[in-house]
Amino acid sequence: MPNLIGQDKIFMKDLFGKALLDYHNGNYTEDIVTSTNISDEDDLPLPYLFRSFNEMPKLEQQALKLAKDTVLDVGCGSGSHSLWLENNGVEVKAIDRSQGAIEVAKQRGVTHAEVQTLLNETATFDTILLLMNGTGIFQELSQVTTYLTHLKSLLKPNGQILIDSSDIAYMYEDDDGGFWMDTNANYYGELDYFLSYKGENEVPMKWLYLDFNTLHTACKTVGLNCELVLEGEHFDYLARLT
Repeated sequence: MPNLIGQDKIFMKDLFGKALLDYHNGNYTEDIVTSTNISDEDDLPLPYLFRSFNEMPKLEQQALKLAKDTVLDVGCGSGSHSLWLENNGVEVKAIDRSQGAIEVAKQRGVTHAEVQTLLNETATFDTILLLMNGTGIFQELSQVTTYLTHLKSLLKPNGQILIDSSDIAYMYEDDDGGFWMDTNANYYGELDYFLSYKGENEVPMKWLYLDFNTLHTACKTVGLNCELVLEGEHFDYLARLT
């Protein structure tokens, strides 16, 4: 299921931030509920958003191991990635569009965390992290080059972008192994994303899953190299852009 930590708009209600604050402050009673236009409701467990390095998927672990020098953690959420990096001597700036998430990240010990959207970031970094389906922040295929161009402008010489996503073509597969995608519709990885918490609904948003080949092609158009670093167990992957 998609995760909305990084999407580049400020939350209207910030239910995500409220949920993180509840968990952090010992008021955990229920999880976030998510759904999309092609999937039913699913729980996003709050404890998962506070996981340790050993509890992270291999793609995330590998990305953190590759991160170096000055790092921008885009869509930091509760700050789990930033905390691990800081504890290993890496200088990190953590940003998120959720005020509640930034409050939690600071309370957990992230040194430099602020409410910020990616397109408004202007500093430069050696490593930029976009994890937990980092391509989701692009929202729609038509905006991919805009975001990649901006990300490129934030890189120091010899810098790198570490980003993960999934090819969700499998979600359109029928029982006979065929696919029911509408060839006249938008790119199949563009989803309408819905979130609710404690009976309250967040404003719907756009979310993008990008297959590796499409990401690779988009990177070429803006002058970025795109390398496949690691593939996960369920159509997911980690890419390194330079």
